[in-house]
Amino acid sequence: MARQSTRTAIPVLLTRPAAQSRSFAAALEARLGALVRPVIAPLMAPVFLTPDLPDGPFAAVIFTSATAVKAVAGLDLPKRAWCVGGQTAARASAAGFQAVSAEGDAAALVAAVLADPPDGRLLHLRGEEVRGEVAEQLNSAGIETFSAVVYRQEPQALSPEAAELLSTDGGVIVPLFSPRSAVLLRQALPAGMRATLRLVAMSDAVAEAAEGMPHEALVVARRPDAEAMLEAVRRFAEMRRAP
Repeated sequence: MARQSTRTAIPVLLTRPAAQSRSFAAALEARLGALVRPVIAPLMAPVFLTPDLPDGPFAAVIFTSATAVKAVAGLDLPKRAWCVGGQTAARASAAGFQAVSAEGDAAALVAAVLADPPDGRLLHLRGEEVRGEVAEQLNSAGIETFSAVVYRQEPQALSPEAAELLSTDGGVIVPLFSPRSAVLLRQALPAGMRATLRLVAMSDAVAEAAEGMPHEALVVARRPDAEAMLEAVRRFAEMRRAP
């Protein structure tokens, strides 16, 4: 594949928190090289909390985001960890947990726990906004599960670089990893937007949240994970339909 100059590379607007955006940008550049130009413009930033955790003991913890793993660094927790996907599991393993990945979404995580139920109670460590009601589903299935909010995501203003990009004619690919990120981007779009948006949603719920946003095309990743999102971005980029 011929190398593309920075001028002709397709911009990919990344609005996740900074650490996740940098990680995805690196994966994009490794996969697609100069075909794309990542533009990092976080619309959320994590704020770690110090909650009063429920009294233990617990057989294992549950993580539905890598940010939650980082938020609980240094806490005295059981070492077994159920994780929603591969990236969360990798972060948990690096933090010293014996991590098991459900390789999916909240529903897949619940199914994985039910397939190998623990001998004891579970503790779901999560963000302030969460979808899937993991603890509620597990409690309904007879597995006593508590939850604790260990971080929240604070909204951030759209960066000047992103605002300029969206106010300029041309195609922009926008991966959206959560319903909230879709809502925040929709609210942050400049009034005089001229860019043509091609949206990549991580799930049907994200796609539903993005429907009110002007766009030329919207696709849902085949699986709710980073690899499937990369593949969906690749397909858009290789269409080369940018004006």
